Amino acid sequence: MKIEIFINGIFYQKDVPPDHRLLDFLREDLGMKGTKKGCDQGECGACSVILNGKVVNSCLIMMVQLPEHSEVETIESTDSMVLSLQDSFVKRGATQCGACTPGMIMATTALLRNKPKTNDREVREELSGVICRCTGYQKIFDAIKDTQEHLERG
Repeated sequence: MKIEIFINGIFYQKDVPPDHRLLDFLREDLGMKGTKKGCDQGECGACSVILNGKVVNSCLIMMVQLPEHSEVETIESTDSMVLSLQDSFVKRGATQCGACTPGMIMATTALLRNKPKTNDREVREELSGVICRCTGYQKIFDAIKDTQEHLERG
């Protein structure tokens, strides 16, 4: 089947098998290895991307399910919020093994776009779909708070 899709603002037109997953399309067909392959069951959130403005587990999305001209944003995005979050995660030591980091950053990006002034409960709730086994989450929350403060300062 032929798909037409925007990934990080770039238009792609490709032939893919209908049972091909978005995760595999990103990693294998486009070489975008930043989106991590974790549990393959939508439980860990490592493969989270933003699809048409909403956070999704790319391991659960079949290419045939995508509306025509869908817009996908991945950790490879050059969006200023994504880059700011990446910088804060590194500075705060919130990356550790890195398996959850892309999913955390994409889920946070979607949250802050929809609600720039979030409280701790909202952040924790939004990130509950992305499992981290290394940091204990506090460094991640600190990095997000740093990004929020940076964005507020302009």
